[in-house]
Amino acid sequence: MSGSSVNRGLELLRSLPRVSLANLRPNPGSKKRERRRGRGRYGGRKCGRGHKGERQRGNRPRLGFEGGQTPFYLAIPKYGFNEGHSLRRQYQPLSLQRLQYLIDLGRVDPTQPIDLTQLTNARGVTVQPLKRDYGVQLVEEGADIFAAKVNIEVQRASELAIAAIEKNGGVVTTSFYDPRSLEILIKPVVFFLRGKPIPKRMLPPEDLVRYYTDPSNRGYLADPSKVAEARLELAKKYGYVLPDITKDELFKMLSARKDPRQIFFGLAPGWIVNLADKKILKPTDENLLKYYSS
Repeated sequence: MSGSSVNRGLELLRSLPRVSLANLRPNPGSKKRERRRGRGRYGGRKCGRGHKGERQRGNRPRLGFEGGQTPFYLAIPKYGFNEGHSLRRQYQPLSLQRLQYLIDLGRVDPTQPIDLTQLTNARGVTVQPLKRDYGVQLVEEGADIFAAKVNIEVQRASELAIAAIEKNGGVVTTSFYDPRSLEILIKPVVFFLRGKPIPKRMLPPEDLVRYYTDPSNRGYLADPSKVAEARLELAKKYGYVLPDITKDELFKMLSARKDPRQIFFGLAPGWIVNLADKKILKPTDENLLKYYSS
């Protein structure tokens, strides 16, 4: 491009006004004048609405009306595909990738047992018991990059997620929490400030007993000897060598499990946690001890 053409272009730009909302106009011919209906030669008489009837007079029936015959939504029978949908238990997903991310950031300590209290405090998952949430479900996304050795307690877990954790020498336990216990577990400080004793955790309902007594699901009510056999079978299925956790230096942490009636690690039912004085009050009455015993 020659210098003269550049100079002419610069001079033209200097002479033109600055672009603003005040001088913006559409291109000629791009806009047509709107036809004003009912104004003589601009569309009088019927105004484009045709002859008579509900369409002309603006008196159309409601949505779903089919002229008097039985409408579609009444003629088709009901099916139970969504029966009880508002009562179904919900489990928030927690991927292995997300869990590894929390561990790498230091928001979750892998040298301590992990349950919902640690996961919610680390902002790793959000559980809302009032919206029918019953905990978290461990899914296998990120199983190829997961490398931590953890002792984690969740409410449900997929088979591949269990295999990925046990391959690294970890332990998975699935356990049930009733809505009251779940609310206490995810918000322990709020509960401790009330000054009430820790209640007993309720046992699972009848339809969940089979799941939490199944060793393949690592249920907390399953026989420990059968769980050990299930660990070996899963290792053979996916072709990895199962580490011997009894020889691990973190064996005490890896073998830590809650009592079926226990909510917190290290805190038994019936105890009162006094945050102001930093004390734990334990019951001494025999009737209370008998009631809170598992």
